[in-house]
Amino acid sequence: MRLLTPHEYPGTLICVEGIDGSGKSTQITMLRDWLKSKNVDVIHTEWNSSNLICKTTKMAKKKNLLSPRTYSLLHAVDFADRLEQIIKPALKAGFVVLADRYVYTAFARDAARGVDKNWVRNMYSFAIRPDMTLYFHIDADISLNRICYNRTPKFYEAGMDMKLADDPFKSYKIFQTYVNDEYLKMVDEFDLIKIDAKKSIHEKQVYFRELVVSMLKNKGIIID
Repeated sequence: MRLLTPHEYPGTLICVEGIDGSGKSTQITMLRDWLKSKNVDVIHTEWNSSNLICKTTKMAKKKNLLSPRTYSLLHAVDFADRLEQIIKPALKAGFVVLADRYVYTAFARDAARGVDKNWVRNMYSFAIRPDMTLYFHIDADISLNRICYNRTPKFYEAGMDMKLADDPFKSYKIFQTYVNDEYLKMVDEFDLIKIDAKKSIHEKQVYFRELVVSMLKNKGIIID
C-alpha cells in the first residue's frame, strides 16, 4: 500500500480529517489563506468534489439509493479523478496541496457502515501518502449540536441507511461515534496527528501553522 511509504514528489500534501463539526474545514481554509499571504503556492481540494462524478453522487444521495458498497465505490472514483487531475500534478509542480478529507474518510465511514476494511483499503491502494494528516477529534454529541442545531441531519450523514435508530438525531450520534472509533484506530497506523477539536479556533490554527512551518522548513521552504 502506497500510504505506508513517503511519496516521491517535490510538493507537500497536507490533509485534515474528522467528523462534521470538528472545525477541520475552517482550519484548513485559514491555513490556505495564511500560506497564500506568505507567497506559498497552494492548491485546495475537497472530498467528493470531482467534476467527473460528484453530481451523480449527490443525485443518488438525495434519492437515498446508495448501498454501503455503492457509496464507497462512487467516492473512490471521485477521489481517483481528483488525485490524477489535481493532487498529483500540483505535487509534481512543487505546490502545497491542502486536502479537506482524504482516503481516511472512506476508511472510517465505510468501515462504520460495515464494509470490509480490507476491501476498502485495497480499493484505495493507489493513494499516495500525505506528508501530514491532522485528525480533529470531537465527540458525536458536540458535533450534532454544532451542525444540526437548526436542521435535521441528512440521511447518509446520520447513517440512516444502517437503520441504527428511527430518530435521525439519535442515529447521527450512534453513527458518528462509530466513525470516530474508526478514526481513533488509524491514529497510530497512519501517523495521524490527533487534535482536540474542542480547543478554540485560534489555538488550533496556531498549532497547525507551527506544524506546517516546521515541516516545510525541513523541505527547504522557509516561512517568515
